[in-house]
Amino acid sequence: MSAFAPIPESLLQAAAANPRRLAPPAWQPRSPRRTEDLDVPEGMVYDLALRHINHRGICTIQILAEVLKLPLELAEPLFRRLNEQQLIEVRRMLGDDYVFSLSANGRKLALERSLASRYIGPVPVALQSWAESVRAQVTSLEVSRESLRRAFSDIVVGDELLDALGPALISQSPIFLYGPSGTGKTTVSERLMRVFSDAIVVPYAIEVDGQIITVADPAVHEPVEFPGLDIDPRWSVCCRPFVAVGGELVAPMLDLQRDDNLGIYNAPLQMKANNGILLIDDFGRQAMSPRDMLNRWIVPLDRRVDFLSFGSSGKFDVPFELLVVFSTNLAPGELADEAFLRRIPNKILVKPVEAEDFDTIFRGVAKKMEFQFTSDVPAQLRQLCLAHSPDLRACFPRDICSLLRAIHMYEGSQLTITRADLERAVQGYFL
Repeated sequence: MSAFAPIPESLLQAAAANPRRLAPPAWQPRSPRRTEDLDVPEGMVYDLALRHINHRGICTIQILAEVLKLPLELAEPLFRRLNEQQLIEVRRMLGDDYVFSLSANGRKLALERSLASRYIGPVPVALQSWAESVRAQVTSLEVSRESLRRAFSDIVVGDELLDALGPALISQSPIFLYGPSGTGKTTVSERLMRVFSDAIVVPYAIEVDGQIITVADPAVHEPVEFPGLDIDPRWSVCCRPFVAVGGELVAPMLDLQRDDNLGIYNAPLQMKANNGILLIDDFGRQAMSPRDMLNRWIVPLDRRVDFLSFGSSGKFDVPFELLVVFSTNLAPGELADEAFLRRIPNKILVKPVEAEDFDTIFRGVAKKMEFQFTSDVPAQLRQLCLAHSPDLRACFPRDICSLLRAIHMYEGSQLTITRADLERAVQGYFL
């Protein structure tokens, strides 16, 4: 192959599907070979098949395997069983496949079974299988100052903060980030995910006592492909999850949420965040009081086990294998008592930035926004900011440059920064 030979299309597709070059998941569920390997009630599988066929109207064995996320070798006996029970009618052949629809009896049975559940999705996995997968995918992080510098290479972070974050990440214990508003706590939290270098598997849904709980969430679990990976198709291969929630957090979001239209349950935030990170941003400003939230999580944080229930029925335990990060600009002592703070061993102060770092942040932001400016502009901005604020915050350069860009766009002027421009933007930014 010459030095300028094109890259094979298969490699290009694999790179696009795995942009972070993650390692394949260490725990890989074997593809089921028999119906018994599914480890969920057999009746649930047939009910799901009937609902899928009824929803589509016309189906094939290949399509049935795809929508149920089953190997073709399991969809074929499922088709034969439904045909033997006269619940489907074969319309014609399509190559080596069959085209079929529900019979009158099949439509009647599908309607009856839909009264209990209208879930149309992949066949779920057993609760125990999912719990085993979560615990098997807990990673032992190897973190150093150098690796953290690479993870935070696109922002300005001092060694003092890195040296506090490193041991916290290795311990996988809860982290309490606190400090003045605008110092970059959220920005730092979002980049903690970069220390993970492997993918994981997450089931689309799990079955608990005949109930279905959906787990995989496209907004949380970013899919990643590994060509040739042979696993149970009921599991999604994805990046480790990062779940962030702020002032909108309310108590019901931490428990199973029933979808009355489908007759199923949606997994709570912490359940979806297993094997990843859950960020509670602006902690203390939720409608749910800090005391109620902390009381809810004292046991999970301590024992790595959470307890859920379907309302009036008994509770069942689920893994709580995630890194919880609390971020707040309020004083920790005002939010929690000593008993709870003891369960969060990593309390990290994110301080205002020093003058040199402030100038570096400004130059990076201004360059990215394509501003032209003289060498004395960073110092001028520092002076103006300190006239309104007791210290320098990492957010000031970004926010003020955004205001400057809007001003120049409004006036149709070139993207240059003068002291007059800075004074105008700063006056509008600070109270």
